[in-house]
Amino acid sequence: MPLRRCALACAGRSTNHDRRAAGCRSAPMNQDRVCVSVVSHLQGGLVKGLLDDLGTHCRDTVEVILTLNVDEPLPFEVADLGYPIRLVRNHLPRGFGANHNAAFRLCQRRTFCVLNPDIRLAANPFPALLEELQRNHTGTVAPRIAGPSGRTEDSARRFPTLWSLVAKALGRASALDYEIGPASFSPDWIAGMFMLFASDAFRAVGGFDEKYFLYYEDVDICARLRAADYDVRLVPAASAVHDARRASRSDWKHRAWHAQSVLRYLLTVGRSAERARRRPQP
Repeated sequence: MPLRRCALACAGRSTNHDRRAAGCRSAPMNQDRVCVSVVSHLQGGLVKGLLDDLGTHCRDTVEVILTLNVDEPLPFEVADLGYPIRLVRNHLPRGFGANHNAAFRLCQRRTFCVLNPDIRLAANPFPALLEELQRNHTGTVAPRIAGPSGRTEDSARRFPTLWSLVAKALGRASALDYEIGPASFSPDWIAGMFMLFASDAFRAVGGFDEKYFLYYEDVDICARLRAADYDVRLVPAASAVHDARRASRSDWKHRAWHAQSVLRYLLTVGRSAERARRRPQP
């Protein structure tokens, strides 16, 4: 079903657990609040750290839609955080794409950001990201992602192929697909732990493909954005820390989801992703 704007974020009733987003008037992208979608799956402690960081560094920049994918007690009161937050409780668990697509339907802002609960912020990354997003026909941008040690993670990558996946499985792939310097650049795709979209671009490609339950939604949407002639950018001037909580290597269910997503990608969008690779960027 095509994604569309929903008036609930501004016209819906508030509850004890959510606060109405303030203001729906049109504004320049860098003056409008960023609508941030965060999904928790029994990750209340991680979510608290992220929301505290957003409150410290981005209080006047963001509004948050927090989705509890399963019922869980939260170690904080949403109303005490001091900036607009809306709480959504799922009746049944959903996949990554379905949760964020549902949050987007509550979003009336010009920009929409997907953030994992295990992201940490030491400063406000959004001014640099918003500036980059205003480049001609840019669909999504991301900051440089570092691990807790400060080492740059492989969050900007080339489209995977069967052969590149085999090389990775055999330990023969390079640690980083791109050398990340100070200048912004256009990788094939950026990782879904932190993606800032122009809402019009997200809507134009129909949001995340919900047939992926978990994993490869980020690869897929970047390939479809490129096929629709949108650019994908990484902005090293902005940064975030990924306190990695990856389960795909240690849990059989996550390994199965990962394998299914790889297969789906290779048999669908992956076949044409190379034709959607970027033109040379300055």
